[in-house]
Amino acid sequence: MKRYLPLLLAVIGVILIATIMVGRTKPETDGITVYTYDSFISEWGPGPEIAKQFTEQSGITVNYVAPGDAGQTLQRLINEKEAPVADVAIGIDNNLFPKAEEEGIFLSYTSPELKKVDSSLRFEDDLLTPYDYSDFAFIWDSQKLENPPQSFADLTDPRFKEKIIIMDPRTSTPGLGLLLWSEKIYGDKLFDFWKAFAPNILTVSSSWDTGYGLFTSGEAPLVISYTTSPPYHLEYEGTERYKALIFPEGHYMQIEGAGVVAGTKQRKAAEAFIDFLISEDAQAVIPLTNWMYPVREGTPLPDSFRLAPKPDKQLQINPAPDGTTVDTLIELWTKALLQ
Repeated sequence: MKRYLPLLLAVIGVILIATIMVGRTKPETDGITVYTYDSFISEWGPGPEIAKQFTEQSGITVNYVAPGDAGQTLQRLINEKEAPVADVAIGIDNNLFPKAEEEGIFLSYTSPELKKVDSSLRFEDDLLTPYDYSDFAFIWDSQKLENPPQSFADLTDPRFKEKIIIMDPRTSTPGLGLLLWSEKIYGDKLFDFWKAFAPNILTVSSSWDTGYGLFTSGEAPLVISYTTSPPYHLEYEGTERYKALIFPEGHYMQIEGAGVVAGTKQRKAAEAFIDFLISEDAQAVIPLTNWMYPVREGTPLPDSFRLAPKPDKQLQINPAPDGTTVDTLIELWTKALLQ
């Protein structure tokens, strides 16, 4: 889901662009309006290249709007559902999907390209089309911290006081993913875990971009991200200092999806964009720009992905929690951090 180059300058630029676009009504154009998270449309994200190729092949222009991270994007879609502006939304993941489904945000669409996608990655009723995935993991800066946590339980060890950066589950999909991951492990002892974990959290950022930027600038040696984050640093920085930690308790997968927004007046164009997003051409863009695994079978991965470890244990959260359950978990999380 993510880009990594000069994060501070990029975040400032994206915020300015998103701020300008958020206040607009739908552009007067023959193209489609696509809502997505901010890093997707950054200069180093997959959005620009995917839009360029799609327009060249179809003649349909793509107008991106970035309301913020994926959680903020979904809230924008909910707020506008009586008079939708977007034709397509990108970045709603398996954790946000139940809320989107409850709100009736998306139309069912079964892309013919889905035959090239493993069925385990598909969303219910094809309301979303998967386009990438990865496992959540804590990333360790091996030059800043000698001995990292060896398990999820170790995250509460006092020796990691104020050494960990996380994201807000109300606005960020990695933040929500971490909350659900911890709930899967700790169940009814979740409050106790977060209460013990709280002193070790340096900050809770509103988005992945901001949090990961603080991590790479040296503010803390540990951050919640993805197993596929270290390949970026090898590919573009030539370093293996950043490592994904694999915990014996298991890891939780994020699957990102794109959907046709209910109420669109550009349904055929929106469906064509969904088809293209999981085509060979678009999927080839994903690994070196979004730093996630492409969903299309047979898509080649760069050598740098050898630094993306595969978890020994895969945790399944099935069925995914509905909006009410998520709200309850977030309330518990908030209380634990405020103790």
